[in-house]
Amino acid sequence: MTTTNDALRILEDSLRGAPIIWKGDYPYFIHPISDGIPRMDPEVLKAATELIVGTTDWEGVDLIVSVEAMGLPLLASVGNATGIPTVVIRKRSYGMEGEESVEVSTGYSNSTIFINDISPGEKIVIVDDVISTGGTLEPLLQKLEDMGVILHDVVIAIEKGDGRERLNRERPDWPLRSLARIEIVDGQVEISD
Repeated sequence: MTTTNDALRILEDSLRGAPIIWKGDYPYFIHPISDGIPRMDPEVLKAATELIVGTTDWEGVDLIVSVEAMGLPLLASVGNATGIPTVVIRKRSYGMEGEESVEVSTGYSNSTIFINDISPGEKIVIVDDVISTGGTLEPLLQKLEDMGVILHDVVIAIEKGDGRERLNRERPDWPLRSLARIEIVDGQVEISD
């Protein structure tokens, strides 16, 4: 097991030099945690998992949740490390009893996601790959809260933009945090505080 500082260094080092592509006016960085390419060094996933597992209070947590698709590697790894059940919020409807839909908007697209098999009163931890605008997370957290779910912790591997800070100001009761924060400066990924 690596130390927290070593794990953070591994994650941050993996972000430096990540390729940037532009989707209109939106600078999109490409990283194995957020995109599945380029190929993931197992040490990067291990480091992100150790950071999440080691900095979260797991007492009484019923379920670990993520949004498809790129939250899935983290979800599987954290679920395996903790032994806590997991569920995926999907981008398509299954029509299961109790299914809830949520309209979300990212920096470059609008879509609907679907919540299944999460019950009122359950204490959950959400793990996800990236937050930038907060356009996915904000309506999702609001819907989960409206459903009576207990938002115990929300851990995002990579933060880009002001979405987390904005949500923390607007909803300080939501336990929202990130492992690494980046900025795109002159077309390059830089680590920020």
